Amino acid sequence: MVRRDRARRWKRSKLTVALVGGPVILAVVAGSVFAAGSRHHHRRQADGGASAQPAQAGTPNPDCTLVVPDHPLTARGLATPYELVATDPAKGPCHESHPDQAAFVEAVILTKDGKLTVYNPLVVDKGTKPAARPVRPSVPAGSTVGIWFGFNNARLTLRASRRSDSLAQGKCVNGVGGSIFGQFAYCNAPDFFRAANDRITDKQLAIPALGTAKDGLPCPTTRDFSVVDQDGSDNVVTHYLADARGRIAQNNAASVKAMSRARRIDNRGDRHHHHDGRARSAQAATPSDLANGSDNLLLTQFMDPALGCKPFTAPNQSSDGRATSALALDELSAAANQKAPIALIPQNDPMTLVDGRASAEKTNAYRAGVNMPALGSDADGDGTSYCRTLFSDPSGIQRVFKDKSLFEKAPSPDPATAPNLFGFLAARAGGTFSDLGCDTLLGVSNPVTLTTDGDGRVTDAVLTPLGQAPASPEPTDGASPAEPPSSTSSPAGDGPTASAPSSAGPPASASASAPASAPASASAGTAKPSRGTDVRY
Repeated sequence: MVRRDRARRWKRSKLTVALVGGPVILAVVAGSVFAAGSRHHHRRQADGGASAQPAQAGTPNPDCTLVVPDHPLTARGLATPYELVATDPAKGPCHESHPDQAAFVEAVILTKDGKLTVYNPLVVDKGTKPAARPVRPSVPAGSTVGIWFGFNNARLTLRASRRSDSLAQGKCVNGVGGSIFGQFAYCNAPDFFRAANDRITDKQLAIPALGTAKDGLPCPTTRDFSVVDQDGSDNVVTHYLADARGRIAQNNAASVKAMSRARRIDNRGDRHHHHDGRARSAQAATPSDLANGSDNLLLTQFMDPALGCKPFTAPNQSSDGRATSALALDELSAAANQKAPIALIPQNDPMTLVDGRASAEKTNAYRAGVNMPALGSDADGDGTSYCRTLFSDPSGIQRVFKDKSLFEKAPSPDPATAPNLFGFLAARAGGTFSDLGCDTLLGVSNPVTLTTDGDGRVTDAVLTPLGQAPASPEPTDGASPAEPPSSTSSPAGDGPTASAPSSAGPPASASASAPASAPASASAGTAKPSRGTDVRY
């Protein structure tokens, strides 16, 4: 039950992966959660700054706050690290190096002549310094900058810098009326998308076509019903590097070099601690990748490669100019290319609920941040219609089962949940049905039946037409059929509700070279958390 549950709780324990090889080559090491069980230290570093805190064992504080730097939409503001602090210190600390608490920032810069670049502003613990100096981005005059946020736990709050009203400067939106979205937030996103759409109309910006997948259908987008879950279009594709001291750096060659130099110094010891060359110091572990498990990451680094598709990318200024994907690029592609049925954020998305109830205002605020139209007439935003399309239309979850042979050959985002991508997607689909309350809305039982092995990993699954009695897969090698667990989670930012949906994307276990060209072969993250007490998505 716990193993299956991870596939829909996605953002909860994002794995970190070891850095191996050259400056920007990151490989996934299954089971390597960064600094698990490390003790917290409060010593001073050579640069005079307080030491960052390595991740520690135990249940992390699910409520963290990001302090937004002054003038966040400028080159200087983008290059200034955001600071992570506990929203309520009584609940425990928040540390960026903890894979269950890491927050991520992703910016996209659009020039006045329609050129796009990505930039990943850094996040560090409050009072600490980065492991390497952040790259200062180029923001040409007349550019429009949009910023999006992701979080590997339940509730992320934005707070202004004490020196100025940085939230107003950045036109930052964290929710409405004191009800936050949860893991998601944005700054200046509506203006960014308006500018991008104008450039598209003026033919200054061209959005690439999707192409055809191996199954003969159009390649999916973030608004494809075969991709979405309880809360689509959430979180980002940003990667950071972290050292064993918990210090954070951008994912680029200069950071790798600086962190490597620091490791050599650590390995030599100091006048109080000498190393014999055979044993490495505690600070000598290789840098790890911190990534934000998201539906975007699942699509661009797992599903796309399995289907023979390629995401929309742009040069990443913070990652040596490598072509990477980003939430904003995914949404521009989806808006330009997705054919009906189109999965727009519904009013039962957990991030759009207020006190457990649907809110048109909050749904529209969320949609504005991801380039979606405001709620319209008919069934737009209706949870019942969303559930029915998701589970009964051939373009929805049926496509995942139709492409079973393709996804079975693809790596799993979380091998602890399933040994391959198909098992992970099936577990995620079953959790989505429960967490969206589709059983109540449609009056039918969960159509996804999972088969698990002795370790609780999903080894097979069957999708039954809605309203029919579920058919169990044939158990093999001691495997047993199991119904996807029902959700007990609560929506973001508000009190618990019985019908609160919770969403699951894949754990962040893709190759850490920002959006890499090929997915990782294995990873050991866990599923999205929620906004409830048990932090499930």
